[in-house]
Parts: sequence; structure tokens; C-alpha cells
Amino acid sequence: MKNPEIESFIKDVDRIVHDGGTEEVLTGKIAERMRHLLQADNILPSQYRQPNPKYALYPLYIADDESFSIAVAVWDVGQSTPVHDHGTWGVIGVVQGTEHEIQYAPPSNKHEELIACNDRYILQGEVVVCCSTDQDLHKVECASNDPCVGIHVYGGNIGKIERHIYDTHTGKKRVAVSHWVPVPASRQ
Repeated sequence: MKNPEIESFIKDVDRIVHDGGTEEVLTGKIAERMRHLLQADNILPSQYRQPNPKYALYPLYIADDESFSIAVAVWDVGQSTPVHDHGTWGVIGVVQGTEHEIQYAPPSNKHEELIACNDRYILQGEVVVCCSTDQDLHKVECASNDPCVGIHVYGGNIGKIERHIYDTHTGKKRVAVSHWVPVPASRQ
């Protein structure tokens, strides 16, 4: 994909990640850069905005050393994720639509119902951060009449990182990997 704004964003994220620092420092710098990116028009071609029968995680860029990856996440109207964690830091910017995030408190023991502790709506142009040191446990759903599209930057190759999916009733978790969804062909 040839897009000067995206190419510049990738270079800046690469520099930020390789300059190092704590998760809070990295995510703060990347979030600031993401806010700037989201001000540009038409940053994603149409094939990256296509919904899938299940929510889609399209690879936009994966660093050669897998120190970070940039994904485009698409939720169609009515779609949501299961409750999950990330196993790494992340920066999320909404390109289109509205995302509804429901955060959960980690269970105090292995077999305890999850309790929602916060929810928020993330609007087009807004950026949020999650760190592995946070209460990084949430469910995300499309809350708009059009698909919700977001650019997600993760600390590692999110298509390979082992994460957890949680049963909200029992608190039981299982290991999962969010495999990449192939980007649909461009509609000419």
C-alpha cells in the first residue's frame, strides 16, 4: 500500500520503538503520532475497511524483527470481540465509526464471574492506549451504523502473540492467537 501518511507513520513508530523506553513512554509517543495521522484524509484504502463474517484484523505492517505490528481492525455493525487481553501494549485510533469498549476487572481467583468496571465510546479520530501493566481486559464492539475501523499498533506481532480469551461467567481463560485475516482484493 503506497500512502505517504502511513509510510511516515510506520517510520516514526519504528524509530519510537527502537529508541526504547517504558511501555508508558512508548505508547504516549505513538498515541501522539497516531492523533496526527488520524487528521489526514483517506489514510486507508477501501479494501482495509471491508467487514468480514467475523471481526477482521488485517495486517498493515509487521516490523522485520517483530518488535511491533500495525493492524487494521474492522467490526461490522453488530459484531464484537470476546473478552480478551493483549499480552502486550497497544495504541488504538478510530478511523471510521464508533467503538464501544467494556473493561473488566481481572478476577481475584480462577473461577469467578468477570465484573465490568468501565465502559466508554471511542469516536472517529480518538486514540486510546493500553499497557500490559493496566487492567488490560476488555470486550470491543461496533457501536455505529457503519463498520467501525481502527488502526492498532501493538508491541510485537499481534498475529502470533499468545493472549487470553475469558469466559465472563466463570472467569476461566484460555490461550488464543488472533491470526491475521488476508486483506481483501482492491475493488477497481
